[in-house]
Amino acid sequence: MATENHAPGLATFGQNDDFWLFGYGSLIWKPPPHFDKRVPGYIEGYVRRFWQASEDHRGTPEAPGRVVTLIDRAHWETLTDHHEPTERVWGAAYHIPREKVAEVREYLDIREINGYSIQFTPFIPSSAPSTPIQTLVYIGLPSNPQFLGPQDPDELAAHILKSRGPSGENREYLFQLEEALRGLGEGARDEHVRDLVERCRGIEAKEGRKEVEGDVVGERLKKVGSTEEQEEVEK
Repeated sequence: MATENHAPGLATFGQNDDFWLFGYGSLIWKPPPHFDKRVPGYIEGYVRRFWQASEDHRGTPEAPGRVVTLIDRAHWETLTDHHEPTERVWGAAYHIPREKVAEVREYLDIREINGYSIQFTPFIPSSAPSTPIQTLVYIGLPSNPQFLGPQDPDELAAHILKSRGPSGENREYLFQLEEALRGLGEGARDEHVRDLVERCRGIEAKEGRKEVEGDVVGERLKKVGSTEEQEEVEK
């Protein structure tokens, strides 16, 4: 399904207590504040890729890191990619109560400032009832200056391993994303993410580096009301 233009209806979205946000990157394990429902599920018609530069969270302006964005499937098919796409992009949808929408919107606009823009897309919950939910989603469109396009996976993995920014190491973002996707349930695996993790671990094994220790996803989800720490760009 193609992404809808965000201008129509944006000002009124959420006024009927129907504000839903879809997260497909760091928002899966580091949710927005004030959500009262978190629903695993997926969207269709997109491909998730580590093709967005991060100058403010997992990298710096001098040495940008790499974070995920979504590419419209029709546009992706015009590109040369080393990975096959999944049929669905899994993530989590968050419901924000009407009285908190303005505050959360302001928070998200700061968190997603580095090249991401607001779009809308239908979200399918993984559990019954599986009625589609219209969700707001932040996407780094190909027209944004941080979009990098296709990259050699070995070079991409090596770049992720050496990058870090105010929010921490770029490798942590990648490893936590894979772990968070596993936690969403059967079928949520993403071959692009999994392959990059394996390439990074292979490089680390050769260099004698340690993997990220511990399961931090559960702890991240407990901190639902905190906006004190630095937030990753995303998805």
